Amino acid sequence: MRMQRAIWCLLIGLMWLRSEGQQTRIVVDPSGHGDFRTIQEAINSLPDSAVIPRVIFIRKGMYHEKVFIEKNNLVLEGEDKDQTIISWSLARDAWRCDHPDDRGVATLNLRGSDITLKNLSILNTYGFDHTAAEETIACVADSVSHQKRISRTGHQMALRSFETTRLRVINCVLKAYGGDTVSPWNVSGGMFYFKDCVMEGGVDFYCPRGWAYAEGCKFIADDGSACIWHDGSVDPDSKTVLVDCEFSGYDGFKLGRYHRDAQFYLMHCRFAENMADQDIYLVPTTNVIRWGRRVYYYDCHKKGKDYNWFADNLTSAPGAPSADAINAKWVFGTKWDPL
Repeated sequence: MRMQRAIWCLLIGLMWLRSEGQQTRIVVDPSGHGDFRTIQEAINSLPDSAVIPRVIFIRKGMYHEKVFIEKNNLVLEGEDKDQTIISWSLARDAWRCDHPDDRGVATLNLRGSDITLKNLSILNTYGFDHTAAEETIACVADSVSHQKRISRTGHQMALRSFETTRLRVINCVLKAYGGDTVSPWNVSGGMFYFKDCVMEGGVDFYCPRGWAYAEGCKFIADDGSACIWHDGSVDPDSKTVLVDCEFSGYDGFKLGRYHRDAQFYLMHCRFAENMADQDIYLVPTTNVIRWGRRVYYYDCHKKGKDYNWFADNLTSAPGAPSADAINAKWVFGTKWDPL
């Protein structure tokens, strides 16, 4: 009897290990020809973690959803980047009238880790839906007037992460009209990899905290005083690296800025002719900048005529890395390999 029980337990264990090793694939289809009609239902159906990534395949369609991912080891893969669209309309200032923090402020809200987003359009349409410069709304958080003026160009996040430590975003469109469109925030441990993406918005519309690497991406400025921003104020090694990226926007758009310790590397980047003659700049701040100005360029060019400020200065970077050495492995080291 004991022998039979031991064999039975062993068989159960082997079946469990086998099921854990098999990749889960769920299909979302708004017409009802998949496992779920909505993305959130598919996410909610899964356990919090798994040994290997779970794939949620999202068929073409318009998904009017605010999505929360608090699970680990998850892939959201669209059928077609331009036709698989997750869309929500929300201004951060309006959200904070009724909520104490940013959880839920974006179209896609991340708290889990080891997440991959692929072949998706993720939109926050508030600034496109509201064409007036400002509107006044009721606001519980305002203890005096109980109202708040919401700007069309204010913060509108398509993607906002919290404790997420490893995030890959591949061949996606991330779009808003206002600021902070793409906000992967984890200054102490965040590692974020973007490839072949289109990002659009207002001030600081690409604003990673921690370690970030973007390659082959296009950045489009609709408004605002800078396209890119970085916060590397916890660890002097943290950095944002942009390789083979393109920048365009309204006449006189500015490249970037920072108001905390930051470290920028722009390699083989291309700038539109109408970009302002303004280097990545430090915003006046009371923050103490402990590690000085750290902005580095290599082989960057602007249509028409280059500006002197993005001339090659890689030899002045810490350790004087060669251009060939700067890649995703160089950014993340032994902590993570996103490839």
